Amino acid sequence: MEVKALARFIRVSPQKTRVLAKNIQGMPVEDALNTLKFTPKKGANILSKVLQSAVANANQLPGMDIDALYVKRVCIDEGPTWKRIRPRAMGRATRILKRTSHITVVVDEL
Repeated sequence: MEVKALARFIRVSPQKTRVLAKNIQGMPVEDALNTLKFTPKKGANILSKVLQSAVANANQLPGMDIDALYVKRVCIDEGPTWKRIRPRAMGRATRILKRTSHITVVVDEL
C-alpha cells in the first residue's frame, strides 16, 4: 500500500533537488536515508525530512511493515518563484529568481 508525504513551498531549486531524487528512487528507505545523510547539499536535508515523514505516515497504518519499505516515487515540482531586483551598472536592474519546490515522496512495501 502506498503512503506519501508532501512538503510544499520549500525554498530550494527544483533543478538541484531532482538530482538527489534520482539517486534515492527505488532504494530501501534505510539506504536512502543514509545516502541523504552523507550528501553535502541543501536539498538532501529537506528530502530526508520528507522521507522520514512518509515513514512516520506509514507507521500509523495497521499491518504496515516499516522495515520492508522502499522509495517508490519522488516527485519534485516547481512552486511559485519569488522575483527580486538587483541593482546593476548605469541605473539598470537585473531580476533575481528565487525558486521554490513542492516535494512529494511515495513509499511502498516490497
